[in-house]
Amino acid sequence: MFITMLEAECGRTRYFTALQIMTDFDTVLKFWGPVEADYPTHGNMVLTRLFTENPETQMLFPKFVGIAKSDLASNTSVSAHGATVLKKLGELLKAKGNHASILKPLAESHAKKHKIPIDNFKLITEVIVKVMAEKAGLDPAGQQALRNVMATVIADIDANYKELGFSG
Repeated sequence: MFITMLEAECGRTRYFTALQIMTDFDTVLKFWGPVEADYPTHGNMVLTRLFTENPETQMLFPKFVGIAKSDLASNTSVSAHGATVLKKLGELLKAKGNHASILKPLAESHAKKHKIPIDNFKLITEVIVKVMAEKAGLDPAGQQALRNVMATVIADIDANYKELGFSG
C-alpha cells in the first residue's frame, strides 16, 4: 500500500506515488518540532478536542469516561495518553512509510483489546491537523500532506484489521 495508494475524494480518484508520499512525510516533519518538544501539552490538546468535538469517542477510553469535559484539559492521564498517541505518530512519521513493524502491534491492540473503529483514526487525524495548524504553524500544504500521510497509515491499519478479522 505504500508504493501507490488510491484515495477517493469528491468523486475523483487521486493517485499518490511513493515520491509524493515521501514529500508529504518530509513536509509534515518540518512542522513536527514544536509537537515533539512538548508531547504532553499537545497530546492533551488533541484528546481534549477529540472528546469535545466527537463526544462518542470518549466512550472508547474507559479510563476517561467519567471525566467531565471541563476537566479534560487539566487531567494528567489525558495528557499522558495524548503524549503516547503523538509519540507513536512521531515514530510513524520518521519511518516515512516503512512502518509495518510499528503498525502491526498498534493495529492488533486497537482491534483486539481496545476495539477502536477505523473511522476514529480519521476523526483524530482532523483534530491533529487543526491542533498542528494552530500550535505548530502547519500551513495549508502541510495540512494536506498530513491528511495524505494519515490516509496511508489508516489504509495500512485497516489492512491489518482485515487480516485480524476485525471489521472496525
